[in-house]
Amino acid sequence: MSELLEWVILPFQLPFMQNAFLVTLMICIPMAMLSCFLVLKGWSLMGDAVSHAVLPGVVLAYMLSLPLALGAFVAGLVCAIGTGFIKENSRIKEDTVLGIVFSGMFGLGLVMFVAVKSDVHLDHILFGDMLGIGPADLLQSGLIALAATLFLAILRKDLLLHAFDAQHAKAIGLPVTVLHYGLLTVLSLTVVGALTAVGIILAVAFLVAPGAIAYLLARRFHAMLLTSVVVAFGCSFVGIYASFFIDSAPAPTIVLLMTVVFILAFLRNSFQARTLSDA
Repeated sequence: MSELLEWVILPFQLPFMQNAFLVTLMICIPMAMLSCFLVLKGWSLMGDAVSHAVLPGVVLAYMLSLPLALGAFVAGLVCAIGTGFIKENSRIKEDTVLGIVFSGMFGLGLVMFVAVKSDVHLDHILFGDMLGIGPADLLQSGLIALAATLFLAILRKDLLLHAFDAQHAKAIGLPVTVLHYGLLTVLSLTVVGALTAVGIILAVAFLVAPGAIAYLLARRFHAMLLTSVVVAFGCSFVGIYASFFIDSAPAPTIVLLMTVVFILAFLRNSFQARTLSDA
């Protein structure tokens, strides 16, 4: 019995697993909250764009011997603001602009990465290095998670109204421009916080899946926020724990779990809709 118990709790006794649990559970809270606003506002592709756009900033920061997080944040912010500017000053639809901008910046980042002789492994940037996290990474991700969570929690009602009806929000005196670019700034910050844990590509799933699942399960916005956080927290915890025993990378395992939960939520909704129609 004691051997079985030791086997069960083994992942919690290893320092690198403890750090993986801590950084992921910290960053998944603001990402889950943010995903609700992105889903409601129709900005799911914006998370994809910003996640991919940070790569040239990371490489440039490495070249200039600056913190990689600073380069990632600036590049993500430039992508988000640039996308908004092009959309407002042209006839091109937002999804088209996003596709051009994020693929262009991601391509630029790959070209720069190949051209620069770097000791930073590309896989760690793309897919994260959750099991190689140190105290500095924990502190950085923790501060970013705290700042993003406070912003989203304090301004949740204003952001919700802005997501549904920006014209009405402007008419009643809300600072629409501040809310718009504040949300984009928090999006860029959150991607930077997730960079070490889950990487550029898998951050997209964390910014979309929890909100999409909560949208299927919840009827009210506050319930949607809570459901999104619970889903992200639960999938992150179980995914990291399971990856230890199946010898898998933690981040893809978490994303796979989120996909399974989304399918189950979709099937549940479809079954309920069919039951109501039959009745």
